[in-house]
Amino acid sequence: MIAALTPVRSLLLAIFMLMAGSGFMATLISLRLERAGADTMIIGAVAMAYFGGLILGALRADEVVRRVGHIRAFAAFVALFSASTLAYALFSHPLPWMALRFVDGLCVAGVFICLESWLNDRAEMETRGAILAAYMVALYCGQAIGQLLLAASGEQAVVPFQLASILISLAIIPLCLTRSSAPAPSETTTFSLRTLVNVSPLGSLGAVATGLMLGAFYGMAAVHVRRLGLDLNETATFMTVVILGGVALQWPLGRLSDRFDRRRVIVLCFAATLCVSLAMALLPVGGVILLALGALFGGLSFALYPLCVAQCNDRLLASERVAASGRLILLYSIGAALGPMGGAAFMSVLGSGGLFLFIALCAASLLAFGIWRQSISAPVPAPEQQDFQIVPRTTPMASLLDPNTPDDEATAGQTS
Repeated sequence: MIAALTPVRSLLLAIFMLMAGSGFMATLISLRLERAGADTMIIGAVAMAYFGGLILGALRADEVVRRVGHIRAFAAFVALFSASTLAYALFSHPLPWMALRFVDGLCVAGVFICLESWLNDRAEMETRGAILAAYMVALYCGQAIGQLLLAASGEQAVVPFQLASILISLAIIPLCLTRSSAPAPSETTTFSLRTLVNVSPLGSLGAVATGLMLGAFYGMAAVHVRRLGLDLNETATFMTVVILGGVALQWPLGRLSDRFDRRRVIVLCFAATLCVSLAMALLPVGGVILLALGALFGGLSFALYPLCVAQCNDRLLASERVAASGRLILLYSIGAALGPMGGAAFMSVLGSGGLFLFIALCAASLLAFGIWRQSISAPVPAPEQQDFQIVPRTTPMASLLDPNTPDDEATAGQTS
């Protein structure tokens, strides 16, 4: 395991530092806007801008990488990201913050494209699984630990932005000093959204619903728990617990889906997410119960996207999976961009708990759709199901690290 990670240790360190520096920004910005008295819909709009930038970056950032190479593109994206993080301290109006969040999304998409394609270039067939697992650990642990910086401001409101900028800037160092050569620029392939939806309606719409739920959560959850009376430290703890809960349940639920009809496991996850969301919407105070529900919510909701990817892969040819993963990430990102506005609208009308009522509505819709799909179509035979693999909701490049990806396809992703 350690030997497999040696060639990519600088990349994993860069990922960890980036997520530690940027992972808490959505929470911090929502809390600052809420404290300044911004309307709930304004907070949702600022959160939506980030995912809008993420979508555009995922579609266009690879052109920058192909033009100037991975190291220069990575340095440019990180430098801009660090500058935009510091720029929040210069403004107090939501409109410039919305523009900055859009820039953040662009930069994050570019960073992930650089890092994930580089990781894939370094991965061999026998090391893909270990590298993907280490990547997920670095990603989620950095994001979870970063939440603890929320309460670092003390009497100086600019300190969290400064700390975030420092960590993001330092992420350049491991890649600039690495002796590992950057991969050759790659060409991307496309896959029709209509074809994907026809092949796997549940997997495709499940990706959209997961984006709606998690986009709403990341954009508005901190506001919800603050209105329950949690202080900054407790809010940071809650967000950390949700992320760590998401790490804990993905693998067990995935292995369960390998043994049974995967659609049934997806439906059960949506049903459980519905129940947990309703409980969180009705919970009037914080405390241990809120943390327990938060961990369970994270475990269930974070597992839904890789389960939907696996459901699609079961019905696709091996040669189609990488291209289809780009469409799935696009569907997820569209949902994530709309989610904060949906959650904010429900909070405006129904109060703070409206956030989780919105999430419950999304889960209920897919629960009903999944039950209907099971009634009208046959499952993929168990021997033909692909092994479940945890995948991040970042860029299609990460899918090349899946051990189920054929050797020739992974090589094409590196050198074509």
